[in-house]
Amino acid sequence: MSSSMSLKLACIVVLCLVVGAPLAQGTITCSAVTSSLSPCIAYLRSSGGKVPTACCNGVRNLNNAAQSTPDRQAACNCIKSASGSIPGINYGLASSLPGMCGVSIPYKISPSTDCKSVK
Repeated sequence: MSSSMSLKLACIVVLCLVVGAPLAQGTITCSAVTSSLSPCIAYLRSSGGKVPTACCNGVRNLNNAAQSTPDRQAACNCIKSASGSIPGINYGLASSLPGMCGVSIPYKISPSTDCKSVK
């Protein structure tokens, strides 16, 4: 899997975790999102099974880092910008990933999520 493909999938996963303000206003960067979520890529392209421990650690770390509205929106925008370019993502798994990792989020994880509405 190419690094650009990994970056894009990681961004999609972030959408599942955090959603909020314009990227320029947040302190979370796409590279931070990618680092946190890259262990989830293979899982999100699979048909399910056990979520890798490293993936859940990244999901929890990202969720803990994105505490402000601008950070949540920045993460959302990063994920959305990459989501259309990664083939084979199982969006059902993506939307269930936070819960599987013990993270609760109050919004639907989807490429159609309006990042501006995330608080």
